[in-house]
Amino acid sequence: MPVEIERKFLVKGDSWRNLATGSFYRQGYISLAPERIVRVRTIENKGFLTIKGVTKGFSRAEYEYEIPLHDANEMLDQLCERPFIEKNRYKIEYKGLIWEVDDFLGGNQGLILAEVELIEENQKIALPGWIGEEVTGDPRYYNASLVKYPFNMWPKETG
Repeated sequence: MPVEIERKFLVKGDSWRNLATGSFYRQGYISLAPERIVRVRTIENKGFLTIKGVTKGFSRAEYEYEIPLHDANEMLDQLCERPFIEKNRYKIEYKGLIWEVDDFLGGNQGLILAEVELIEENQKIALPGWIGEEVTGDPRYYNASLVKYPFNMWPKETG
């Protein structure tokens, strides 16, 4: 069974922006049930269908398939929950790992997250200087949660 092992972090500052060029992602959800999330995504001119299982620790089952772009767009328009997740994703190599930095748009604008996929849960990683607080276990930061409760609806911290 294919397994996704990832950790997720907030991003601080803008120093990461000159390290890569972003790609536009548009994604929607056919199922938001925690035990079987079904996502449709377009990345530039490609379409993907992804099925994910329950997260345990940093891991979960994940099946992802490329599908025709036309089919992906039809599923997004006709089958998916609203609103969509839209973001620019930047892939940045740092000390042997690829960090994916998501700069969210729309109702999640202002949220910037970085995630890194690992080979095993206890894998040691070096954190780039632009990595902030770890939010791996916080369900508010899951893309599937951001559909129902976008970042711009969160209470603003006062300080």
